[in-house]
Amino acid sequence: MLRDDINNAVKEAMKAKEERKLSTLRMVNSTIKNADIDARGQGKPPLSDADLLGVFQKMIKQRQESVELYDKGGRAELAAQEREEIAIISAYLPKQMSDDEVKAAISAAIAETGAAGMKDMGKVIGVLRAKFAGQMDFGKASGMVKAALTG
Repeated sequence: MLRDDINNAVKEAMKAKEERKLSTLRMVNSTIKNADIDARGQGKPPLSDADLLGVFQKMIKQRQESVELYDKGGRAELAAQEREEIAIISAYLPKQMSDDEVKAAISAAIAETGAAGMKDMGKVIGVLRAKFAGQMDFGKASGMVKAALTG
Protein backbone atom coordinates (compact mmCIF):
# COMPACT_ATOMS: atom_id res chain seq x y z
CA MET A 1 0.00 0.00 0.00
CA LEU A 2 1.16 3.50 -0.82
CA ARG A 3 0.22 4.76 2.64
CA ASP A 4 2.57 2.25 4.30
CA ASP A 5 5.39 3.14 1.90
CA ILE A 6 5.00 6.83 2.68
CA ASN A 7 4.84 6.26 6.45
CA ASN A 8 7.99 4.14 6.29
CA ALA A 9 9.72 6.82 4.20
CA VAL A 10 8.76 9.43 6.83
CA LYS A 11 10.49 7.34 9.50
CA GLU A 12 13.58 6.89 7.33
CA ALA A 13 13.73 10.62 6.55
CA MET A 14 13.52 11.39 10.28
CA LYS A 15 16.39 9.02 11.05
CA ALA A 16 18.49 10.38 8.18
CA LYS A 17 17.60 13.99 9.10
CA GLU A 18 16.48 14.76 5.53
CA GLU A 19 14.44 17.88 6.25
CA ARG A 20 13.09 18.54 2.73
CA LYS A 21 12.00 14.92 2.24
CA LEU A 22 10.48 14.77 5.72
CA SER A 23 8.43 17.95 5.31
CA THR A 24 7.27 16.92 1.83
CA LEU A 25 6.19 13.45 2.98
CA ARG A 26 4.38 14.92 5.97
CA MET A 27 2.55 17.24 3.59
CA VAL A 28 1.65 14.24 1.40
CA ASN A 29 0.28 12.41 4.48
CA SER A 30 -1.73 15.48 5.42
CA THR A 31 -3.18 15.73 1.92
CA ILE A 32 -4.12 12.03 2.00
CA LYS A 33 -5.86 12.46 5.36
CA ASN A 34 -7.79 15.49 4.07
CA ALA A 35 -8.87 13.58 0.97
CA ASP A 36 -10.00 10.66 3.16
CA ILE A 37 -12.02 13.05 5.32
CA ASP A 38 -13.64 14.54 2.22
CA ALA A 39 -14.49 11.05 0.95
CA ARG A 40 -15.95 10.06 4.32
CA GLY A 41 -18.09 13.21 4.30
CA GLN A 42 -19.54 12.08 0.97
CA GLY A 43 -20.20 8.57 2.32
CA LYS A 44 -17.33 6.96 0.39
CA PRO A 45 -14.65 4.58 1.74
CA PRO A 46 -11.03 5.74 2.26
CA LEU A 47 -9.13 6.37 -0.96
CA SER A 48 -7.66 3.41 -2.79
CA ASP A 49 -4.11 3.41 -4.16
CA ALA A 50 -5.48 4.33 -7.61
CA ASP A 51 -7.28 7.33 -6.11
CA LEU A 52 -4.10 8.34 -4.28
CA LEU A 53 -2.22 8.41 -7.60
CA GLY A 54 -4.66 11.05 -8.79
CA VAL A 55 -4.06 13.05 -5.61
CA PHE A 56 -0.30 12.82 -6.15
CA GLN A 57 -0.62 13.97 -9.76
CA LYS A 58 -2.66 16.95 -8.61
CA MET A 59 0.02 17.83 -6.05
CA ILE A 60 2.72 17.59 -8.72
CA LYS A 61 0.74 19.76 -11.12
CA GLN A 62 0.34 22.42 -8.42
CA ARG A 63 4.09 22.43 -7.85
CA GLN A 64 4.84 22.62 -11.56
CA GLU A 65 2.64 25.71 -11.78
CA SER A 66 4.49 27.19 -8.79
CA VAL A 67 7.85 26.49 -10.44
CA GLU A 68 6.76 28.44 -13.53
CA LEU A 69 5.65 31.39 -11.40
CA TYR A 70 8.83 31.36 -9.32
CA ASP A 71 11.00 31.18 -12.44
CA LYS A 72 9.14 34.14 -13.96
CA GLY A 73 9.52 36.06 -10.70
CA GLY A 74 13.25 35.37 -10.44
CA ARG A 75 12.91 33.25 -7.29
CA ALA A 76 15.30 30.43 -8.21
CA GLU A 77 15.63 29.13 -4.64
CA LEU A 78 11.85 28.66 -4.30
CA ALA A 79 11.65 27.06 -7.75
CA ALA A 80 14.40 24.62 -6.76
CA GLN A 81 12.52 23.77 -3.55
CA GLU A 82 9.35 22.99 -5.55
CA ARG A 83 11.36 20.84 -8.00
CA GLU A 84 12.72 18.82 -5.06
CA GLU A 85 9.16 18.26 -3.82
CA ILE A 86 8.08 17.16 -7.31
CA ALA A 87 10.90 14.60 -7.38
CA ILE A 88 9.96 13.25 -3.94
CA ILE A 89 6.25 12.90 -4.79
CA SER A 90 6.98 11.49 -8.27
CA ALA A 91 8.85 8.60 -6.69
CA TYR A 92 5.46 7.21 -5.59
CA LEU A 93 3.89 7.34 -9.06
CA PRO A 94 4.20 4.50 -11.54
CA LYS A 95 6.46 5.07 -14.55
CA GLN A 96 4.89 7.61 -16.88
CA MET A 97 3.93 6.48 -20.37
CA SER A 98 5.76 7.86 -23.41
CA ASP A 99 3.85 9.81 -26.07
CA ASP A 100 3.89 6.76 -28.35
CA GLU A 101 2.48 4.55 -25.59
CA VAL A 102 -0.23 7.15 -24.88
CA LYS A 103 -1.18 7.27 -28.58
CA ALA A 104 -1.41 3.46 -28.69
CA ALA A 105 -3.56 3.42 -25.54
CA ILE A 106 -5.85 6.09 -27.03
CA SER A 107 -6.23 4.10 -30.24
CA ALA A 108 -7.08 0.97 -28.25
CA ALA A 109 -9.59 2.87 -26.09
CA ILE A 110 -11.27 4.36 -29.17
CA ALA A 111 -11.55 0.90 -30.70
CA GLU A 112 -12.82 -0.58 -27.42
CA THR A 113 -15.55 2.03 -26.97
CA GLY A 114 -16.42 2.29 -30.65
CA ALA A 115 -16.05 6.07 -30.38
CA ALA A 116 -17.01 7.83 -33.59
CA GLY A 117 -16.84 11.52 -32.76
CA MET A 118 -16.43 14.21 -30.13
CA LYS A 119 -19.62 13.15 -28.33
CA ASP A 120 -17.80 9.93 -27.35
CA MET A 121 -14.74 11.69 -25.88
CA GLY A 122 -15.97 11.16 -22.29
CA LYS A 123 -16.22 7.39 -22.83
CA VAL A 124 -12.67 7.23 -24.19
CA ILE A 125 -11.22 9.33 -21.34
CA GLY A 126 -13.14 7.18 -18.83
CA VAL A 127 -11.56 4.00 -20.20
CA LEU A 128 -8.10 5.60 -20.15
CA ARG A 129 -8.55 6.79 -16.54
CA ALA A 130 -9.65 3.34 -15.43
CA LYS A 131 -6.71 1.55 -17.05
CA PHE A 132 -3.88 4.08 -16.79
CA ALA A 133 -4.45 6.10 -13.60
CA GLY A 134 -1.20 7.71 -12.56
CA GLN A 135 0.62 6.66 -15.70
CA MET A 136 -0.33 9.47 -18.07
CA ASP A 137 -0.98 13.20 -18.02
CA PHE A 138 -4.71 13.36 -18.77
CA GLY A 139 -4.48 17.05 -19.67
CA LYS A 140 -2.22 16.17 -22.59
CA ALA A 141 -4.11 12.96 -23.30
CA SER A 142 -7.45 14.73 -23.69
CA GLY A 143 -5.96 16.92 -26.42
CA MET A 144 -4.64 13.82 -28.16
CA VAL A 145 -8.05 12.10 -27.86
CA LYS A 146 -9.74 15.19 -29.29
CA ALA A 147 -7.31 15.19 -32.23
CA ALA A 148 -7.86 11.46 -32.82
CA LEU A 149 -11.65 11.79 -32.76
CA THR A 150 -11.80 14.86 -35.03
CA GLY A 151 -8.94 13.86 -37.32
